[in-house]
This record gives sequence, C-alpha cells and structure tokens, in this order.
Amino acid sequence: MSDAELVLRSRRVITPDGTRAASVVVAGGTITDVLPHDADVPAGARLEDFGDDVLLPGLVDTHVHVNDPGRTEWEGFWTATRAAAAGGITTLVDMPLNSLPPTTTVEHLRTKKEAAAGKTHIDVGFWGGALPGNVEDLRPLHDAGVFGFKAFLSPSGVDEFPHLDQEQLARSLAEIAGFGGLLVVHAEDPHHLAAAPQQGGPKYADFLASRPREAEDTAISRLIAQARRFDARVHVLHLSSGDALPLIAAARADGVRITVETCPHYLTLTAEEVPDGASEFKCCPPIREAANQDPLWHALADGTIDCVVTDHSPSTADLKTGDFATAWGGIAGLQLSLPAVWTEARRRGHGLQDVVRWMSARTARLVGLDSRKGAIAPGHDADFAVFAPDETFTVDPDALQHRNRVTAYAGRTLSGVVRSTWLRGERIVADGEFTEPKGRLLTRAH
Repeated sequence: MSDAELVLRSRRVITPDGTRAASVVVAGGTITDVLPHDADVPAGARLEDFGDDVLLPGLVDTHVHVNDPGRTEWEGFWTATRAAAAGGITTLVDMPLNSLPPTTTVEHLRTKKEAAAGKTHIDVGFWGGALPGNVEDLRPLHDAGVFGFKAFLSPSGVDEFPHLDQEQLARSLAEIAGFGGLLVVHAEDPHHLAAAPQQGGPKYADFLASRPREAEDTAISRLIAQARRFDARVHVLHLSSGDALPLIAAARADGVRITVETCPHYLTLTAEEVPDGASEFKCCPPIREAANQDPLWHALADGTIDCVVTDHSPSTADLKTGDFATAWGGIAGLQLSLPAVWTEARRRGHGLQDVVRWMSARTARLVGLDSRKGAIAPGHDADFAVFAPDETFTVDPDALQHRNRVTAYAGRTLSGVVRSTWLRGERIVADGEFTEPKGRLLTRAH
C-alpha cells in the first residue's frame, strides 16, 4: 500500500465478484487492491472519485480492421485507437487483412508493427493470416507473438487475402493444432453464396438474399467437423445466423473446442430498418431480420455465444456506394459499441456485469490476455472506462474519431456515455480531450 499512486473510487465498480462500491488502488500501472468504498486513501496517493458513474474494466475488442499500412486512407492506428479510447476500449487486436501487406509472414508482421509504433492510444495486438500456400509461415508467426490466425472460407473481398477451400483448411488447421494455436474463421460457404441470387442494386432485401443463413450454417458445420478431426481450437467470427446456434451448442457439448462471437450491429440493427441504398449498413455476413436477433441474445445469455466484438471495418465514403453489390462491406463501430450494446442489453433485462463479461472478460480470455486484461482485480492492468449508463446521446457522425465518419448508427439515440478512459492508471481521454499515444504493442504470452 505504501507504493500506491492512485485510488479510483465509485459507488458502482464492476468486479469479477459483482458490482459494488469500492476504491481501486493503482501502483505502477497495475491494480494492487480493491478496497471498501470508504477505505482510507494511502499516503501520497491521488484520489479520483467518480460518484455514481460506473467504473468498468477497459473493453477488449479482438476484431478490428485498422487497415494500416497500405489503406490508411480507410483508417489508421492513430484514428482507430482514438475512436476505441473514446468508446472505453483499452485493448484491440488488429485483423491481418485490408492492410498492405497482409499480416501473413513474419516480415509483414514487422512492417505492421513499424506502422503502428508510436501511434496507438491504446494497447494493440495482431492476428496472423492463414492463406492457401502459407502453412510454413504459421509457426514462425505464432512464435513471433500473433494471437492466432484468421481465415476465410469464402472470398474475402480483397485479392491479396484469398480464402481456404476445405483441403487447404485441413492443412492449415493441422499445422495450427500442432503448436496449440487458434484459428478464427469467417464462416460462409462459397457454394451457397454462388448459388444465391445476385441481383445487385439499391434494395437491401436483394443483398440479404445474396448472403443466406444457409451459407453460414454449412460453413460452420464443416468447420466443426475439421476441428473435431484435428482436435483444434477454432473460433467463429461475427456470427449473424441464429440457425447455427444448435450446431455450435451440440459440438461444444461433444467436446469440440469452439468459441463464437457476434457483433453490436447484429444485436441492435435489423434488416427491416435498412433504407434502400444505405450501404453504411452493409457487412458480411449481413444484418438479418428482427426475428433473428432473439436467438443471438438468448445464446449470449446461456453462453453459447462467448463474446461481442465490433468487426470495425471502415472504408472511404466513396466506396459506400448506393449499390449493395459493389459497395464496400463493413460497419465502423469502435466508438459506439459499448453504448449500442448497452442500450439493447438493458432493454432486454441484462446488466452491465453481462456487458463487461461479453466485451471485456471473455474477449481477453479468447486471446490469452485474461491474466492482465478484462477485469478489475489485483494484478491486472489498471485499464478502465468511466461510464454514465443512464445518460443518453444522439449519434452525430461529426463527433466520431475514426477516419471516415460513416456510421450505421447516425441519428440513433443511445444510452451510456463514456466519461473517461484510463490505460495503466493514466487517463488517456476525458470529455473529448486526448493525451498523446500511450499504447503498447502486445504479443501473445509464450
């Protein structure tokens, strides 16, 4: 206690043991104790009292496309991590594609880190990529500290990151299982996509028909079979189809090592509300009908879906054309993910403890950072968000920090305002004012 530098106090602190009034003691960027609310402040420590505002562990977003280097006009480390910090996110893991080069070799990982150095407002880690023909690069990338490997089972949308067929998937999965790695998968079946009607144009209903639920369901079924074959650890990215949930639950009960994420846009937006030509709502898999949301929420509640991540995938505004067939597919949501999820979670009877579990604790566990991130507990990094859950705001694109201020949430009224964000005991953003970048580049623990 004599080394304490900072005490953060709130009548609502979310800890692994529940929400309670507490004083959180910080020394050297680490939480050293969680004391009763009225505990004496150690000599020499500074007190920050947040009153009724909630003290959350900083969120951990394991699915972000920063696009840097190579497509920095779409996004970049400086802007993406500012948006994340403004939204209460203190750690993100960057996807290997949409940057040039993609993170598919150790040399490309080095290039990525050089692009990120000195520009990250929060902590950043990296996924590697599994492509046809790069099996020999997987173990070196693993040894270099990537958190796992991203693969597509259908075309990715960028030529430099081709998808794996089933034979290539088996080769990559066998290699990754051999060194105890993790494969994270965009699961849509290319044959179902090719067979679906491809009309193009401005009608969202036509786009939705071009990405049927069966494409997800079939791809997930085949992924489960391959994971069982190799006793491999796999993770389903951005699940949108509620129909796949029984397959996943049955596989897990049978011992298959599979985890699953979904995204704020699948939980809060619906196909019925997407205006024709509004390609800011386009993503793959697509935002589906309102009736599809209830199964996703039930699966979060019962643990079939493990976590919620943004899949932040922005582009320049000109690529969001009025034709859903040609528009870039991606939702930009880093800054708004916490209030978007909280708004709907509260309406459905969930508490902030649930949101923290889905967006911080379980995402940290997914990538093996749970000994340092994702909880307000002694020994963890002093990463926090101070959150006013009852305050509302209307989304103004001009107030967003990501580079291209296109958002599917424009004009929506959301509950929950992030008052400030803290990284290792330092306030990095408060009331829209940012410090210089203080983030670190993270590697997987060996």
